[in-house]
Amino acid sequence: MSGGEGKFTPGSMLELFQVEVENQAGALSGKLLELERNPRSINLLEPLMRAAHSIKGAARIVNHPLAVTVAHALEDVFVAAQNKDVTLGAHHIDVLLKGVDMLIQLSCLAEEEIVAGLDSSRRTEVDALAAAVRAILVAEEANGEPEAAPTGAAVEPARIEREEGAGQRVLRVNAANLDELMGLAGEALVETRRLHPFADSLLRLKRRQAELGTVLDHLHETLRAHEINERSAEYLRQAQQLALECRKTLAEQLAQLDQFDRRTSYLAQQIYHEASASRMRPFSEGVSGMPRMVRDLARSLGKEVRLEISGLETLVDRDILEKIEAPLNHLLTNAVDHGIESRDERLVAGKPAEGVVRLEAHHSAGMLIVTVADDGMGIPLGRLRQAVVERKLSTAELVAGMSESELLEFLFLPKFSMKGEVTEISGRGVGLDVVLSAIQQVRGSIRTTSEAGRGTRFQLQLPLTLSVVQGLLVSISGEPYAFPLARIDRTLKLGAAEIFSLENREFFLLDGERIGLVAAYQAFGLAAPGETAEATYSVVVISDRHNRFGVVVDRFLGERSLVVQALDPRLGKIKDISAATLMENGEPALIVDVDDLVRSIDKLVSAGRLDKMEQSHARAGAVAKRVLVVDDSFTVREVERKLLENSGYLVDVAVDGMDGWNAVRTGEYDLVVSDIDMPRMNGIELVAMIRKDQGLKNLPIMIVSYKDREEDRRRGLEAGANYYFTKGSFHDEALLEAVVDLIGEAAQ
Repeated sequence: MSGGEGKFTPGSMLELFQVEVENQAGALSGKLLELERNPRSINLLEPLMRAAHSIKGAARIVNHPLAVTVAHALEDVFVAAQNKDVTLGAHHIDVLLKGVDMLIQLSCLAEEEIVAGLDSSRRTEVDALAAAVRAILVAEEANGEPEAAPTGAAVEPARIEREEGAGQRVLRVNAANLDELMGLAGEALVETRRLHPFADSLLRLKRRQAELGTVLDHLHETLRAHEINERSAEYLRQAQQLALECRKTLAEQLAQLDQFDRRTSYLAQQIYHEASASRMRPFSEGVSGMPRMVRDLARSLGKEVRLEISGLETLVDRDILEKIEAPLNHLLTNAVDHGIESRDERLVAGKPAEGVVRLEAHHSAGMLIVTVADDGMGIPLGRLRQAVVERKLSTAELVAGMSESELLEFLFLPKFSMKGEVTEISGRGVGLDVVLSAIQQVRGSIRTTSEAGRGTRFQLQLPLTLSVVQGLLVSISGEPYAFPLARIDRTLKLGAAEIFSLENREFFLLDGERIGLVAAYQAFGLAAPGETAEATYSVVVISDRHNRFGVVVDRFLGERSLVVQALDPRLGKIKDISAATLMENGEPALIVDVDDLVRSIDKLVSAGRLDKMEQSHARAGAVAKRVLVVDDSFTVREVERKLLENSGYLVDVAVDGMDGWNAVRTGEYDLVVSDIDMPRMNGIELVAMIRKDQGLKNLPIMIVSYKDREEDRRRGLEAGANYYFTKGSFHDEALLEAVVDLIGEAAQ
C-alpha cells in the first residue's frame, strides 16, 4: 500500500508478527505437551508442522532471519517425525519447548534489535538452539539424547493469547479505552435511574392536584349555598376545569415518562451488558501457560504430573483473570511440590505413577468458582499440629482440640511453612498468605479441604467482575452504605428479648453460636441515629477468618447491583471503606471493606470501648394501613395479598368488580388494588364508580392488569387510577414502592 491510513509501517508489521507468534506458540506448546503423553499420536504432528511453517513464513515477510532459523529447525523435526524418521520423547520435548520460548522472545524484538542481533551473542544463542533442535534427528539414529539447549536460550514460558475461533473478528483495543467505556456505561446506567425519583415527584404533584380539585369542590358546595354571583361562579367553574385538565395532562405525561424510563433503562442495561461482556475473557487466556509450568516443575522434581484443566471457556473479568494468575501459580506449585508424591511413593500406595492436578473454573450462584485439586498425599494434620505448636502459634492442648478446618487456617499465616528445608521452589513460608491476600483484594474467599492419601482441594470463590458488585444497601446514622453480598453471612431482625448480656457485652444466638453485637454507627465513628418506630434491630452478620460479629444498622434499604466507583487515590486507604457507588437518585454511597470493618470492631471490643445497645424502638400506637385487592384470579389475589401482608399491611380481597364496590362502600380502606377484566363490573367501571362517590373519590387506586397497550393504560389513568401496572412487567419491589408512595409505610 502507498500513503494513507492503510500503509503498514515496519513497526506495525512486527506487531502483527508478534500476535501471529503468540497464537501459533500457544498451539505449539499445547500440542507438544499432548505429544509427550502420547508419543505415537501421528495426528498431533500435522498441526505442529503447520504452526512452525506459518511462523517461518511470517518471519520471512517481516525480515526476521533469527526467527526463521528457529522455526525452520522446528519444522524439520516435525516433518521427520511425520515421516517416522524420529520418535519424539520427553527429552526431545524439552528442547522443542525451548525453541517455542525462543520464538516468543524473538517476536518481541524491535526492528533495530533484530538488526543488532544478527551480529551479537543473540545470534550465537539462536544458532546453538537451532543446532540442539536439529540434533534430535542425529540423536535418534544413535539412540542417544539430544544436545541440551544452551542456558541463555531458555526463557520463561510467555503468556499465550487464545486463538479466536474461525470467522470471529478480533479488534485490539487499548485497555484504558475499554475501562473508560465501562465507566461511561456505568454512569449511563446510574443516570437512567434518576428518572425514578423525578417520576415520584410528579406523582406527588398529581396528588396535590387531586387535593386542589377536592378543595375546589368543597368551595363550590360552600359558595353555592350562599348564592354567589354569576361571574364568581364562572371563575370557579373555570378553576375546576383547569384543575381537571392539568390533572389529565399530568397523567398523560406521567405515562409517557414511564415508557421513556423503561426504554432508556433497558437501553442503558444493554449498553452496560455489552461493555461488561467486552471485558470478559475466557478462562483459557489466563491459564494457557500453566500446563507447561506444571510439566517443567514436575520434571525438575523428578515427578510425573499431569495438569487437567476444565472450564476453559468460562468467562472471567479481565482484571480478575490477571489478578488470580499469580495465586493459581502458587497453588499449582504447592500441589506439585508438596502434594504429589514421587513415582515410587505413589506405586507403593497403589496409585498410578503419574499424579494428577486439576484446575477447574465455572459459574455458580452469580460467582466465579475456581478449584485447584490434586490426588496426592493430602496435608498431614499431625505434622501441621506439630508445626503450629513449634512456631508457638497455639498451645498443644488447644491444637489437639481443633477441627480440621481450624487447623488448615494456619496454612494462610505469613511465613508459615511445613517444610524443614529451603529450596528454590518452597520452604520460605511465602505462598498461601500471598494467595489469600490476592484473593481478598478482589473481594473473594478461599476454602481448603484435605483427605489423607487422597489429596488436597483449594476452592476460590470470586466475583464475576470487579466493576459491579451485588450489595445490600443499609442506612447507618441516616447515610447509605453497601455491604457486598458475597461477604454477608446472614441478615436478620432481632427482638430485644433475643439479646442477652455477658461480661458487659451483648450477644445473640445464631445456629447455636454466640455472636457479639455492635452498633454500626459506633464501628464507623458516626453520630448515634435518632429514635425510630422500629421494634426490632436490623442486623448484618459479617466475619473474617478469625472473628464474627452482628452489625446493627438503622434499616435495610434492599439489594442492588452497584457500579463500583474507585476512590481518589490521593485519599489513601479509607478506614473500613473499599469503594463508592451511586444510587438511583444520584446520591453517593460507600461500599464497606468487610475485613477492615471486622478488624476495627475487634479493636473496639479488645479496648472495651463498645457501648451497650439501648432499646429505644417502640411501636406506640402504630396503626396498620388497610388495602383492598380486587381480582377474579385466585392466584393473583393470593400473590398480591401475601406481598402486602409481608410488608405489614392489612389486606382484604374481593373476587370481582361488584364485590369490590360493595366492600369499598361498607369498609374503610387506604388503598384499592384492582384488575381490569372481571365479571359483573370491570376495573375501569369500578374506578369510575369510586371517583363519582363524594366520600370515596379521593381514595388512592392502583390498577394491575395484563393489558399492556398504551390505550389501556390511558383509559385506566383517565378513569382516575393513580398507578397503572402491567402484571407481566412490574416487580414486587416496584409495586411496594408505589403503595408506599400512595399511602406511606404499613404502620406510621
